[in-house]
Amino acid sequence: MIKRAYGPEYGFQTRSVHTGNDVDAETGAIRRPITMANSYALPYDPSDMNWSSAGANLYTRNGGANQGYLQEKLASLEGGEDCIVLASGVAALSGLFFALLEQGDHVIFSSGTYIAAYRLLNELLNHKFGVETTLVDTSDPANVEAAIRPNTKLIHIETPGNPTLTISDISAIAEIAHRHGALLSVDNTFASPDNQRPVELGADFAIESLTKYVNGHGDAMGGAIIGKKEHLDLIRAQSQVNLGGTISPFNAWLIMRGSVTLPLRMKQHNENAMQVARWLQSRPEISFVAYPGLESHPGHDVAARQMHPGFGGVLSFGLKADHDTHNRFVSHLKVITSAVSLGHDESLIVFLGEKDERQYLYPEAFHNGFFRFSVGLEDVEDIIGDLQQALEKTFGRMKK
Repeated sequence: MIKRAYGPEYGFQTRSVHTGNDVDAETGAIRRPITMANSYALPYDPSDMNWSSAGANLYTRNGGANQGYLQEKLASLEGGEDCIVLASGVAALSGLFFALLEQGDHVIFSSGTYIAAYRLLNELLNHKFGVETTLVDTSDPANVEAAIRPNTKLIHIETPGNPTLTISDISAIAEIAHRHGALLSVDNTFASPDNQRPVELGADFAIESLTKYVNGHGDAMGGAIIGKKEHLDLIRAQSQVNLGGTISPFNAWLIMRGSVTLPLRMKQHNENAMQVARWLQSRPEISFVAYPGLESHPGHDVAARQMHPGFGGVLSFGLKADHDTHNRFVSHLKVITSAVSLGHDESLIVFLGEKDERQYLYPEAFHNGFFRFSVGLEDVEDIIGDLQQALEKTFGRMKK
């Protein structure tokens, strides 16, 4: 069981700073060190040990010290009973699916979701292992209800969705899932636990790509599953130990360090993204802006109810232009970097063209190519200024 050194009686920012940290017993250091061992001392008689047991400090694939500290912190921040930290967000997704699903089970999942989740559920688990899957626009809970089958084991949603920023109602879908005896998992990466905590809204699992906002510095990879201990014990035993997607001690330490400033960084991400979204919406060169903080977003009311204090740092937008003009626009950017990923300190943008294999699942506005834009921590005036000068170089000066 994850211990709660700083429980719900403390604020989110206090828990971000303190939970999982302690005075090092050997040196007296007030920061726990990186423990780079891959093996730990065995008891006097190890002959009756279960070499595939998880959680004990036996062998780092079974669990290590820095992993444990980070799990303690994330369970607290997400409002969950227990947490498993793995090598990446995809390791967390595959670990969850591998442990929970069996041949003949049925999964409902969001049509707007991360490409790895789409591959795992729509192709790999379906074709290789006989798991039945149904893609659904989960922005309408009625679609989820209509897709339920007697063998539905899991509903997996992502909100806000990647890359369309689609919003799904976590509480409503949790009620549907539990009424039909299914489990609900929510990929919370775009929101972060600072803005949204799915377990507190009724989900059975929250999944985070720690690589993104929780780490926040673009220098480490990790993933987490948060939920009840009874479920996580199974996932830990089956997926962590036997699939081997264990996080390295160094990456766990880096993410632990980055998580301390999560509330401060998210405040700036939220504020910057809102200002950028509003500015883009005012520009004549822009074909659409998708950001749940905008009143024009179809999921705004649901997002306002389940996300607070903000709506995250990611938005999508398109240009009234052809394919090459989108690329030419990016080539003129100076502050904003053309790169994948999100949640870094610096602003990142990626152009997704018209031939994306999931294009048929996106709203029509996305069909001519679009940008996914992770708004960073720079001065918002510099971010907007960079977008403006790139638009002017691409289109010439236009009246607003």
